[in-house]
Amino acid sequence: MPRESPLSVSLDLALKGAGAPDPARYEGMLAKADTALANLRKAYDDGSMELLRVPGWRDDIVKAREVSQTLCKGTSDIAVLGIGGSSLGGQALAQLRPADAQGPRVSFFDNPDPFTFDAALKRFDLKTTRFIVISKSGGTAEPLALALAAADAIDHAGGGKYLKYHFVAITEPRPNPVRKFAEDMGCAILDHPLGVGGRFSVLTVVGMLPAIAMGLNVEAIREGAESVLASLLSGKRASDVPAAAGAALHQALASEGRLRETVLWSYADRLSLLSDWWRQLWGESLGKDGQGSTPIAVTGPVDQHSQLQLFLDGPGGALFTVLSTDTKGQGAEIPRARAEALGLSYLAGRRIGDLVDAEMRATSETLAKRGRPVRRMHVAKVDERAFGALFMHFMLETVLMGRLMGVDPFGQPAVEEGKVLARQYMESSA
Repeated sequence: MPRESPLSVSLDLALKGAGAPDPARYEGMLAKADTALANLRKAYDDGSMELLRVPGWRDDIVKAREVSQTLCKGTSDIAVLGIGGSSLGGQALAQLRPADAQGPRVSFFDNPDPFTFDAALKRFDLKTTRFIVISKSGGTAEPLALALAAADAIDHAGGGKYLKYHFVAITEPRPNPVRKFAEDMGCAILDHPLGVGGRFSVLTVVGMLPAIAMGLNVEAIREGAESVLASLLSGKRASDVPAAAGAALHQALASEGRLRETVLWSYADRLSLLSDWWRQLWGESLGKDGQGSTPIAVTGPVDQHSQLQLFLDGPGGALFTVLSTDTKGQGAEIPRARAEALGLSYLAGRRIGDLVDAEMRATSETLAKRGRPVRRMHVAKVDERAFGALFMHFMLETVLMGRLMGVDPFGQPAVEEGKVLARQYMESSA
């Protein structure tokens, strides 16, 4: 049995006061969520939704660890070449790496800015730099372009006959350009699960290989995910499954015309890139058929000084999820004498974390008093188990939200048109 989830969720501020959805409407959405939960449990039992099985996998971690040992040997830098879901989860996990961690530096290149990548290739010692190329389909133009450029740079530096030691590929186990690129040079290949979409892939080797290379406890990440999945599989009602209750809350507000945006407000620097990962997950999964809500990622307390005025006094139409961790009593102490000399007695002798905690609570309560629905989420410690729990929670909530909306959360048909057009432009300008 998985340990208790490190994630706690409260909807109290969202279900009370002027910002709450109509109780009957919310209860109706919970009833629909009960049906959606039953379908997910069936999909888990019959194996038809591979995503739900990933937290329990361990064999793929063994293989990824073997690849990582070779990848990291004599290595100064590892560059991860992927885009969207192939990169954002790994970037979020990178925030867990201590500043004094041993092993190679790991950097992520998800936006193919020519100046940034050229500068990186010039900065890297190409003899000791390795590249992880990630594309589920194997045909994603951006990581392929970067990988080909990197291979060419190594070749020109005299390392062409050693290319197979410089690359690892993660892609589907069927013919595609990334797999051919890897097979032609003889480098290691890890299979991307066929049944798990890119933006849902963080718990697979897509996120686990970079995490292993960074020295993170990937078993703990999976255990955190299992602890959240256990809530879904337990047979509880939707009101007692945080991901289902969250989806019901979102859809109740949407059905009242009060959900134009959904805001994830993280009160920790090490959670800020997780918000970017969530933003893609929510937006690309649910923005369909004229429906959806714009995901907005903000960080506290800094965005209290840039966005809070709009959130409190603007047009409304947002649900706020305030994500916090234990900061009270943490951090540097504010010198009593110096603070009092400046007339700042409320800061005297307190710690930086006390200020963050007070501002988080004040912001949550002020939003609620202004009729803005607020959901509170909390992890006591930002660590691997917490990240696994958060990843799993938001993926389940997104899938359940899709079920309530009546859209397929796993496709992205509107994006494909732009990809086709971009290729046509490239071919016509050759």
